[in-house]
Amino acid sequence: MRIPALIAAAILAAPAAAQSPTPVDYSKPASWLCLPGRSDTCSTPLRTTALNSNGYGSTGLSTVTKNPKIDCFIVYPTVSRDKGMNSDLIPGDGEEKASIASQFARLSGVCRPFAPIYRSMTLGAVTAAATGGDVTAPAALAFGDVRAAWKNYLATRNQRRPFVLVGHSQGSLMLQQLLARDIEGRPEAKRMKLAILPGFNVLVPVGKRVGGTFKSTPLCASPGESNCVLTWVSFRERNAPPPGAIFGYAEKPGMTVGCTNPARPGAAGWVPLDSYWNARSALPVPGGPIVWSSEGPPPTPYLRTEGLVSARCVNDGPRGYLSIRTNADPSDKRTDRIGGEVGALGFFLPGWGMHMSDVNAAQGDIMRAIERVTPR
Repeated sequence: MRIPALIAAAILAAPAAAQSPTPVDYSKPASWLCLPGRSDTCSTPLRTTALNSNGYGSTGLSTVTKNPKIDCFIVYPTVSRDKGMNSDLIPGDGEEKASIASQFARLSGVCRPFAPIYRSMTLGAVTAAATGGDVTAPAALAFGDVRAAWKNYLATRNQRRPFVLVGHSQGSLMLQQLLARDIEGRPEAKRMKLAILPGFNVLVPVGKRVGGTFKSTPLCASPGESNCVLTWVSFRERNAPPPGAIFGYAEKPGMTVGCTNPARPGAAGWVPLDSYWNARSALPVPGGPIVWSSEGPPPTPYLRTEGLVSARCVNDGPRGYLSIRTNADPSDKRTDRIGGEVGALGFFLPGWGMHMSDVNAAQGDIMRAIERVTPR
């Protein structure tokens, strides 16, 4: 059994009423990385430069909208290097805070952000799972925290407003389980406009939009559709997930991995993406560090590239994934390469695809998807 199935099974094995050893008090603002109306990671504007075929263009700051009409409940991915199997409750600048800034802070321009601090499974826990270790207890602890944060949000912070679930990787897994166990079939399901869950397999029967991971919540099939799931796992063009891949390959007979194109759900062909990149990321990239433009180093920490990459969903039996194409043009000034592969011990893990770019490659499209389902 591969890592996603192992961790999901560990969460499902936990009793529905399981309590963490020391419950986190989510009534305290300090237990949240992001809350609306205060100064934090999500309300800090991000300096961003447009990068197009002519080189660097205009520079501006990301926006923080006052009183948006929809909420985002955000769960960040596996980023903690803390010792042990679960992170502590002290968010690191280069870990939890950096992930929120790079992947989710821009959502403050379209929704009220709620991002709980939780005792996520660490990078060490993922390594342990990969080598056959028992992750039942750390998975249950992490999910217990997310569930407790959700209950506090729903009871004291939501005020019966429409909301969107947003995650990535481990965060998407936590939200999968939350949706399946605590939202589907309940009154609040009608207020869930979208579940945006990239970076972790959502299983559906081959040729179907619903069933498998979720009993009643379908994959989105068109732009602006609500009460549905946007999900994808990214692989570079001509590099399909191999059998046994951690992402993009369903082990369960009759199932495939769901894919919705974040730019245009339901589209069959290639669609340009609206991407936002952390230009100062130190993560390894195939072919070496990216030279973003022939004009020189990026003038700001973040870059926006509209149409530099395109994507299309592929479903082929048990395989389901978002194929990513770089629209290279050697004659223009901007890069012909992007990163996204997961590097470890000097090589890149083929079964993980372009996991590190799941969100950033489509960040502008994610924001538009939320705008489409926001009440007018």
